[in-house]
Amino acid sequence: MLSPEERVLRTFLVDGRLTTMAMKRDKRLVVLRYIARVFEPGVRYAEKDVNVALRAFHDDYAALRRYLVDEDLLSREGNVYWRSGGPVEI
Repeated sequence: MLSPEERVLRTFLVDGRLTTMAMKRDKRLVVLRYIARVFEPGVRYAEKDVNVALRAFHDDYAALRRYLVDEDLLSREGNVYWRSGGPVEI
């Protein structure tokens, strides 16, 4: 039995890539929290490294980056990003 989050991820991700971005915020947050997990908490990333990581999920990495920042999953100062929200694996 799939959890509600797993169902959302199966809807929007195929072979680890986003097919489309969820328009409803609650579903979009499930997807964004999943994507945010590629960034290690406490690590600072150059914008180009963030872009490379996000391009693995979708070609419009700039939109993904903006969504992550807007939802406080990534924080930004200049061209440096770090994870500031989302679930953390223990």
